[in-house]
Amino acid sequence: MKKSLFKKYLSVTSIIIVVSFLFLGTVMIVFIARYFQSEKQAQLTQNAKSMASIAGQSVVMMQDNQYLIDGSRMALFIKAFSENVDADFFLVDQSGAEMISTYSIEEDENPNVDIKSRQNISSETMQQALSGYFSATGTMNGLYSSNYYIIGVPIVTTNSSGQQVAIGAVFAASDLKVLDVFRDETIKMFLLAAVAAFMVSFCIVWTFSYKLAKPLREMAIATKHFGEGDFSVRVPVESQDEIGELASAFNQMAETLAAGESMRRNFIANTSHELKTPMTTIAGFVDGILDGTIPESEYKKYLEIVLAESQRLSRLTKEMLDLTRIESGNMPLHKTVFDINELIRRVIITKENALENRQLDLNIAFKEEKINVYADQGGIEQVLVNLLDNAIKFTPPGGEISISSCIKEGRAAVAIKDTGAGIKQDILPHIWERFYTENKSRTGSKGVGLGLSIVKRIMVQHGQDITAQSKEGEGSTFTFTLELAPKGKSKTTGE
Repeated sequence: MKKSLFKKYLSVTSIIIVVSFLFLGTVMIVFIARYFQSEKQAQLTQNAKSMASIAGQSVVMMQDNQYLIDGSRMALFIKAFSENVDADFFLVDQSGAEMISTYSIEEDENPNVDIKSRQNISSETMQQALSGYFSATGTMNGLYSSNYYIIGVPIVTTNSSGQQVAIGAVFAASDLKVLDVFRDETIKMFLLAAVAAFMVSFCIVWTFSYKLAKPLREMAIATKHFGEGDFSVRVPVESQDEIGELASAFNQMAETLAAGESMRRNFIANTSHELKTPMTTIAGFVDGILDGTIPESEYKKYLEIVLAESQRLSRLTKEMLDLTRIESGNMPLHKTVFDINELIRRVIITKENALENRQLDLNIAFKEEKINVYADQGGIEQVLVNLLDNAIKFTPPGGEISISSCIKEGRAAVAIKDTGAGIKQDILPHIWERFYTENKSRTGSKGVGLGLSIVKRIMVQHGQDITAQSKEGEGSTFTFTLELAPKGKSKTTGE
């Protein structure tokens, strides 16, 4: 079963909260229980010492190491202490015999008890108590049915020789059930607080998780739309954190995909149209020749048209392949150092026939005899060929084409100017687009609209600029820049 990111995050966070509460609760309960036990021990010890001090001051008779304690006085103190601190007190002699206790007060009409009374406390326990301090849990020699916390301290008085002697001990006992009750109450309070805190935390985590997962869900929905060819869906950016950045990047990707899809559709439509036209022309004329519609005397004329359309089709195919390779990155740059002026001369030689056929004048103006540049020679040659072909195509017979080069602002600059009809200002920004042609603004010559697009992408690949300036009725000027060759640079490198 598929589990959403929201449910996963909520589940994990909830488990962490529960485990944290359990851990902290256990630690807190153990700590509080130990603290309560320690405080109870300290309280019992302090009360036992106070009772022992009072008993030591209540000795009324000393004879032959026999001591009597003012039972009336001690009974009052024991009763008061027992009620106030919720504990039992036992006064015993050196042998462990009970002299007076919480339980004997009401039964004993004569509280003056001889120290040689009943044996209740073991000798081992008495030894520890008389030595200074006794602490343990037990039943007080079977007196209690459950365990009590017991503290024992010595009763010290001054004998006839002025020496401090232990004449007995005071034992204080507190029921351990008090600790259990305290622990139970603490657990109940903790559970109530934990449940309340968990509910609040759960609501906060739920809200946070929902908001965190919301843009991701919207991205998933948008991605499904993308898979169906709908690139219009966008994800709202509701935060400035990493999720917000992801949403912004996603929307930018959507814009790119939408533009790419639109470009792809236009490319296919334009390609189909451009390929269909010469193919239809070729097929029509060949059919006319084969079925005898075209007379034999006209064969040469129409075969020349078929040849021209075939060349056009070949040129279109080559340009589309070149453009695709450039855009896909499969046509890497191989930069070398070469003389741009020399390359211009070579390209001009290849266009001499075209210039003569169109009766065009060519002016060359090199401000520098030699300008070494660092670029991909094949790519720059294609740029020159496309720009020169464009100028020849759209310059009327008798017109003039000028080619110049110079060094400007630390870069080589090449300009190709024609005296054609010019380009409308509203059309000028679109001339770099694929298959964009506007024959009405030019001479009416046929073009596939890929030459300038290839030129633009080659210059972008080089990281250089190319600009177009035009004025209707006066002509157009295309200018591009190139990186000057560093001194001593001559080797070919691929980029």
